[in-house]
Parts: sequence; structure tokens; C-alpha cells
Amino acid sequence: MIIRMVDLKTQYERIKPEIDAAIQRVIDSGQFIMGKEVAEFEKAIAQYLKTSHAVGCASGTDALQIALMALDVGAGDEVITTPYTFVATVETITLLGAKPVFVDVEEDTYNIDASKIERLITQKTKVILPVHLYGQPAEMDSILQVARQHNLSIVEDAAQAIGAEYRGRRVGGIGDIGCISFFPSKNLGAFGDAGMMVTNNAELAERVRLVSLHGGRKKYFHDVVGINSRLDTLQAAILNTKLKYLEEWHEARRRAAAKYDELLKGSGVSLPQVRPYNRHVFHQYTIRFKNRDGLSKYLKSRGIPHAIYYPVPMHLQSAYKQLGYREGDFPVCERLAREVLSLPMHTELTVAQLEYIAAAIREFIQEKVVVH
Repeated sequence: MIIRMVDLKTQYERIKPEIDAAIQRVIDSGQFIMGKEVAEFEKAIAQYLKTSHAVGCASGTDALQIALMALDVGAGDEVITTPYTFVATVETITLLGAKPVFVDVEEDTYNIDASKIERLITQKTKVILPVHLYGQPAEMDSILQVARQHNLSIVEDAAQAIGAEYRGRRVGGIGDIGCISFFPSKNLGAFGDAGMMVTNNAELAERVRLVSLHGGRKKYFHDVVGINSRLDTLQAAILNTKLKYLEEWHEARRRAAAKYDELLKGSGVSLPQVRPYNRHVFHQYTIRFKNRDGLSKYLKSRGIPHAIYYPVPMHLQSAYKQLGYREGDFPVCERLAREVLSLPMHTELTVAQLEYIAAAIREFIQEKVVVH
């Protein structure tokens, strides 16, 4: 049985005529930079996420950096975030000369533990940066309360969570600026790198657009220090075509997750826990198991793809040793890094594939298979 971790090829084949036509329209127009499709997609994303503004950029990583730049984060500032995330969350803080201040994560959702944020706020703190990991929203009401009490901004890293909902509100538009990635494997994926910033604040919307266009409103005139990070017209056309299917694809992922839950219940692995007021969009379906590495080897021997997001937390990465953190500083995060394993999750999974994956996991655990 052939199983893919992400099956972008089959997804494309289902809507190939529409995608190909959208690409051809851009080629025929010759407007490859800031063509009309970019503005159309920005408008569509703002409507989908129920935000007032959306501004495209070249990647999810750029979205984070631009958001921080728009909030004047720089040398000497501190940004509170999670050590259990993709490196982009942290590197963008560091590249601006600011200091990442880490908070351990929740045992069940793997998101930043909002109850531990306030004690780490100092006079240097400028931003709280929660990550909606794997597609489940962080505990935003608590984060909002702390931010308001201390006059801090919130940048949401929603790279993995477009369409996820926290108490009926779509993530990205809850804080001051939301950052989205359209990396090909994301729930809404481009055919290359692409990103977006969303906000309900008109001033911030203008600011992020300014920063993303070399810091200028007019060519050769630069008001602030900026970068070059534009959403490619071809990618906008592709994404706008795919957006109409996003809710259908979210439901396919949620059905697959529910089937995994059913098949793996009582197997001995810890299943994803979804808060009752959250809408999880399952960018990843991530289980936990103490002998994760043994299970990983066995799945590989059975031809079952999987991934470990993330094997080394940010506070233990060599690139950030200057921050002075040590092993043991964030025990929940470190435990997750040793135990998590993400199973295939995409819109094209069949029941037969899910059953095969679950059966292999049960076989390994129940029969205590030894893998060399």
C-alpha cells in the first residue's frame, strides 16, 4: 500500500483544470508582480478569516518578521513565545535584535501555557507571540487579558492553523496581527512559498504593507526601513482557486482525525486532545508514545511515512545557546520532543490507509515488536 505523508499531487489532479486556467491567466496578463490576483486573494482571505485587512507577502516567515517590524520590535526588546515551534517563530525575533523569552507548553494542546506568561513580563517585553500548533488554537482569552493589562501587542503565529477557531473566532484575527503560511504542505498550500498578514487595525495594515514593500508607498521613496516581500501573482492566483475548497478540505482532515481517534483508542498511544471550544483543523495529527523512536523505526519498516515535529526544542538548539537556557528548563516541551510522532494527514487519505496505519501501530505496541 502506498501512503504519502502529504498528497499534493492527487489534490492538484482533482482541480487541475481550474488551477491551470488560473496560472495561464496570469501568464497571459504578464503581471507577475502585484497583479490583480494579489488584491483579489487578499480580499478573499480577509473575508474568510473575518478580518478587516489582509496583506500578502513572500512567506510565513516573512509575515512574522514584518509583523514584528511593524510593531517596532528591535534591539533590547523581549518577545514572549513558545520553545516548541518551528524555528521561524524564534529566528525572526532574533534577527531583529530582540530576545525570545520562552514559556513552557500545555501537556494536552502543546500550545504555550498562558498561565505562565505574566510572571515573565518585564519592562522590556513588547510582544506576546503564541503559536497555534498543529492546527489547534492557543488559549487566546487568557493571553489577551495579560496583554491588555500590560499594554503588550499580540502577534499570532497561525502558520499551521488557517481556518482554526477559538470560541467561534478564527485565529489570526484575534490578536493585533496574525501571520499565515501558504507553504505547499499547509492546509491551504501554494506551489511555492507564500504568506499573509491579517489584522483588524487599519494603521497596522498600512504599516505591514509599507514594511513589505521596501518601506515605501511610492517607488524610490522610503519612509521606514523595510524589506522586499511580495506575494507572487502566480501564487495568489493558485491560492485563490484553492481557497473555495478549504472548508471541504478541513472537514476531510477532521474526518480522518476522527477515524484515527476511533482506530487508535485504547492502543497505548496518547491521542490529540481538542478543547471543546476549539475547532482544530489538523494540519498535523500528532500522537505521543514513550518508545517513540522504536515506533518510528517500525512504521518505517512497514512503509508508513511519519514525521517528528519537533525533535529539538528551540531553547536547546545550538543557534540559541546564547539565551542561556538549559535542559530541564521546560520539562513539558522537552518531554513532547521525545515522544511526539505525526502520522500521515491530508485530504486524500482513505479509510483503508488509516486502518493500515492504525493496525501497524497496534501491532508494534501489543506484540512488542523489536526493530533493528
